[in-house]
Amino acid sequence: MVTMSSSSERSETRHTIDLTEVFDALPAWERRFRAARVSLPEWADDAPDRSLFVSNATGTYEIYAWDRADGTQRRVTDRPNGTTEGTLTPDGEWIWWFDDTDGDEFGVWRRQPFAQPADIAADAPDPEAVPGLAPSYPAGLALGRRGEAVVGRSTDEDGSTLHLIRPGSAEPLEIYRHRESAGVGDLSHDGALIAVDHTEHGDAMHSALRVLRVDGDVVVSVAELDDATGREEPLGLSCLGFAPLPGDTRMLVAHQRRGRWEPLIWDTVTGDEHEIVLDLPGDVTAEWYPDATALLVEHSFRARSELYRYELASGGLIRLDTPTGTVSGASARPDGTVEFLWSSAEQPPVVRSTSGGVVLSAPGPQAPSSVPVEDVWVEGPGGTVHALVQRPADAGDGPLPCVFEIHGGPTWHDSDSFAAGPAAWVDHGFAVVRVNYRGSTGYGRAWTDALRHRVGLIELEDIAAVREWAVASGLADPKRIVLAGGSWGGYLTLLGLGTQPDAWALGLAAVPVADYVTAYHDEMEALKAMDRTLVGGTPEEVPDRYAASSPLTYVDALNAPVYISAGVNDPRCPIRQIENYVGRLEGLGKAHEVYRYDAGHGSLVVEERIKQLRLELDFVARHLR
Repeated sequence: MVTMSSSSERSETRHTIDLTEVFDALPAWERRFRAARVSLPEWADDAPDRSLFVSNATGTYEIYAWDRADGTQRRVTDRPNGTTEGTLTPDGEWIWWFDDTDGDEFGVWRRQPFAQPADIAADAPDPEAVPGLAPSYPAGLALGRRGEAVVGRSTDEDGSTLHLIRPGSAEPLEIYRHRESAGVGDLSHDGALIAVDHTEHGDAMHSALRVLRVDGDVVVSVAELDDATGREEPLGLSCLGFAPLPGDTRMLVAHQRRGRWEPLIWDTVTGDEHEIVLDLPGDVTAEWYPDATALLVEHSFRARSELYRYELASGGLIRLDTPTGTVSGASARPDGTVEFLWSSAEQPPVVRSTSGGVVLSAPGPQAPSSVPVEDVWVEGPGGTVHALVQRPADAGDGPLPCVFEIHGGPTWHDSDSFAAGPAAWVDHGFAVVRVNYRGSTGYGRAWTDALRHRVGLIELEDIAAVREWAVASGLADPKRIVLAGGSWGGYLTLLGLGTQPDAWALGLAAVPVADYVTAYHDEMEALKAMDRTLVGGTPEEVPDRYAASSPLTYVDALNAPVYISAGVNDPRCPIRQIENYVGRLEGLGKAHEVYRYDAGHGSLVVEERIKQLRLELDFVARHLR
């Protein structure tokens, strides 16, 4: 045991107090960003005391190893732009993590021992996990108990490929290749079966499943499950994992056969299917308990979620103790307890256990709370739109300056969960409105699929309907409404400023699609497939649709000043198409400001995130009275 002298202890205590005093002196919005956070820990299947989690404890989001047996923790990665993608081998002996360049998402898998030997230099680079496998965009990873691995890759040249790495084999074996997007689903407990999520039918929004077996160097297709090919309205499937038992050929699958996500169990050898029908509204997904006698069910409805245990033998459904809010991941432990990451719009995230108490706490001061969210239902042109509203606690009834914070995706949704950005706007006297427009998940398949072929324009119809409600209800001052968002939300911000120029006082667009045609040609291959699905083809095949959905088409109509931030290494919303849009703004003399930073699709560095929000706050303060 290492000990300190009493003088050293006093010095350390004084330093801690000074740091706490500095933290407490910061404004609440900044403390929410700086407060240390941890992700839901992942544990090794056969060594459950060995876990990984992601934390921003050093100011950058990195991967940490945690030995629960003795409580020790250590940082696994240390890179200027952060690291968040990593996993453990089933025996807990090795950590695999993905190494890209400056946040561009293009790179290789590396690995290091969980128990890092003392004789390895701290700055020694981790070796490549699969030497000789060229860099790519990641498309899934499955690690087996015999040392095998299935690595999913995506490149512009090859499309989607999967490679099997076997102990003792000199070269990775290519087991799958297709131009359309695909990825690794899972590896069976004994390593004999490999699940592939694929979109060979050409619809990137609705995957099908294939199960492969490798005999020597021969790849054999064992089974297919496809709810998309040949259907007028394709349905999606998703691999949720093989049963965690030796020799068990069952797979847990998510399907959309009744208009929402639900689980089924598919025996990949016999072909038997057992749909699990639960009397729960909204989307239902699940994972296996470690003994495969039950399923851990996550139920999402109206922007909130909760957990259940479903007994496979009896069909009994038991609700687990989860507070009102959002579960952002859950995992069943071998002892039957469940760990989950929970938050609400009011309360910051915490890793809880159904056994009671907090599982893992981030070191240092915690984030201050915010205000609760209110539900609003507005009739829009395509049905009822759900919006979430936060307003300053002491602001009165309004009308208030208002920020419409538009989520990305588009196949995502805002929920009753903690978010430092919206909370910052509330701290500065703004009401914040978040809209789950058509295209959002969580409201049924028809709602998610509704934006095809009029991409962007459909979402903005729903946003406009909620804006009309916000003004009519007295919440929002019509002359002080800001349209803001990142990624797809940044795209909708630029498109909204051009197609609804009189509706918005300002625009804040982070890592947006700005020139849809150039974005398509420069983006990563998996997103090209998604765009072909959403728009109905390539820019050369359906040029009018791309033009109708591109912010660049409407730049002449902008009335509002616009602030744009962009990562120069972004593979999702590449920088060249943003520069094209900015060039048009400059040529037309439109009021705008641009901030470029050295990262990809957003930043994993806390100081950078704070800087970006501070720049947005300053822009709004100067342009919005």
